Amino acid sequence: MSEWRFERPPELPLPQPTEEAQPFFEALKERRLVVQCCTDCGALQHPPRAMCGSCQSMTFHWEEMSGKGCVYSYVVTHQAVHPALVGYTPLATVEVALAEGPHVTSNLVDVPPEAVTIGTPVEVVFDEVAAGVVLPLFRRISN
Repeated sequence: MSEWRFERPPELPLPQPTEEAQPFFEALKERRLVVQCCTDCGALQHPPRAMCGSCQSMTFHWEEMSGKGCVYSYVVTHQAVHPALVGYTPLATVEVALAEGPHVTSNLVDVPPEAVTIGTPVEVVFDEVAAGVVLPLFRRISN
């Protein structure tokens, strides 16, 4: 049996970063996974937002994450919800709890949708999906 690999549909729309998310996507181009860190209270948050969810501050800096974590939750999509997904389902979308605390939504590159389990240890991998557009995906790691 050949190894299963996540294959991104070629016609799937590319992300359109907001002003708050632009530094996140710029760091991905450098193969770094970063999240917002509130300058006032130190809370880490993802996805990027204009205001801290803990103290409502609007001042942030960016902290690099280790890229390691575990599958916190997942959903398997069986019906194509976008025309580009026709022929690419079932597709598992995972919520990864990073070791540092924040959660990131993505896909696993080496686990078939029917084999995804909560608690699976994972690490980030960077996938250049178009010129200058890099996305964080995750792969299973051994304990």
